[in-house]
Amino acid sequence: MSKRIKVAFDSRGTTCAGYLYLPPAPDGRLPCVVLSHGFSGTMDRLFPHAERFAADGMAALVFDYRGFGESVGEPRQLADIDGQQDDLRAAIGFARADAHIDPDAVMLWGNSLGGAHVVSVAAGDPDIVAVVAQIPFNGFPKRVEGRSTWQTLRLLGAIGWDALRGKLGLRPYYIPMVGQPGELAVAATAEAEQHIRTLTGGGETSLWRNSVAPRALLGMMRYHPDEAAARLTMPLLVCVAADDHETPLETTRTLAERASRGELRSYPGTHFTFYTDSATRERALTDQIAFLRRCLRPQ
Repeated sequence: MSKRIKVAFDSRGTTCAGYLYLPPAPDGRLPCVVLSHGFSGTMDRLFPHAERFAADGMAALVFDYRGFGESVGEPRQLADIDGQQDDLRAAIGFARADAHIDPDAVMLWGNSLGGAHVVSVAAGDPDIVAVVAQIPFNGFPKRVEGRSTWQTLRLLGAIGWDALRGKLGLRPYYIPMVGQPGELAVAATAEAEQHIRTLTGGGETSLWRNSVAPRALLGMMRYHPDEAAARLTMPLLVCVAADDHETPLETTRTLAERASRGELRSYPGTHFTFYTDSATRERALTDQIAFLRRCLRPQ
């Protein structure tokens, strides 16, 4: 069993909570993978990934962004891109300063929106050894399958109303992250119940909440990490789902294509297959660990 240590670190005046996973018998200073969760995610969904990295002899640091999960910060459930990138940089700094970790062997792993953040942050930090971006965000698709024009207008109205409330200093106008078709939600799908069970882990103790401040989507409309991918100096592995409607292949593959040392791996299934299907998750993790190990070897 890996060893898990509860940690906390400062990010520009905000305290972020996290857990550092170490191999059962750590030997000397370890390479470390810093893991970043997605848009409405929380770090508990990444505990199995951290355990897998630790079982392979690497340290792994998971954390919650400000306003999510165990971390402090107000308003809650607001995915602020600049703030989350600051939190990731703070997590990297914490890892490099930890006595268990080799500061010259820090790598990044991100899922969905976190996949965008690891690319963007690594572009400004050439000392990062390697980056893995799993089903990464790279701009919204032109059309969301299954969403009518009326549903799109309702969502845009919620975004505008919440943005106005933010400017007035009022509490966010929260909407569900996942809902049934026809409901006002960021992702409205017939598989809503399955997705919610997945994101909560099927338990009442999950840190995840099916609630987000939709004003965050305004910032995401202008967020295109492929511009940062073109500046990466380290290897990048992009892992995509062939039938992903949330972060479709035609947008995510651009990250690997623009990176000078980019690789693309495609897996069957949808965006949520990486959460729901253990075989796909294990296959991807095996590929990712092999990639990171290859990057750690002296050139």
